[in-house]
Amino acid sequence: MNRDIFFVECQNSACGLRFPIDLAIFEGKYCPRCGSPLQKATPGLQSAQPARAEAVKNFTLIGLLDNVRSSLNVGGIFRSADAVRMSHLHLCGITPTPDISAEVAKTALGAQASVSWSYHANAVSAAKGLKEQGCRLIALEVTHGAVPISAMKAARDKPIVLMVGNEPAGLDPELVALSDEVVYLPMMGVKESLNVAVSFSIVVYWLRLRD
Repeated sequence: MNRDIFFVECQNSACGLRFPIDLAIFEGKYCPRCGSPLQKATPGLQSAQPARAEAVKNFTLIGLLDNVRSSLNVGGIFRSADAVRMSHLHLCGITPTPDISAEVAKTALGAQASVSWSYHANAVSAAKGLKEQGCRLIALEVTHGAVPISAMKAARDKPIVLMVGNEPAGLDPELVALSDEVVYLPMMGVKESLNVAVSFSIVVYWLRLRD
């Protein structure tokens, strides 16, 4: 963490708001909730090198984003792609790209510079090209014939491409038809699916770290 981060606390006992501020950017003196004086409570945690996986399974992992509209989701996917050392992200259709969308770059926090990417107007054409190159296509979609992630085969003898799609519309049916496997994340609540960036993150970690 940044050494200038401090947790501050409102001195009004009826309020008691406690929150972090970066003193290098803003030296807060008054509570944004009630206007009472603030007092430093404790410094933020000191920086430490994050734990690294000792061994990363040696296979190529690629992502294909089919019309993922939200810049925030795309930025989050870039961060997850960096975390598991994905080789490339194919951004397709109306998916925003880091060079055009400031929100993608802001949410990615620099990961857009460490993960290579390319843009394709047509996701189906891009997927066909990847399949012709010998890639194994995995579709993440709740549809007939899909299997839970725990039953996913995803042999690592070929590069694996994880394909995720537009949240309201789902993956393009032609991408599902091209897939070698279709998988889904079982849900235990009332909703039918997770946010696309969260789902992507879970599956790529599963692919990268599973035995």
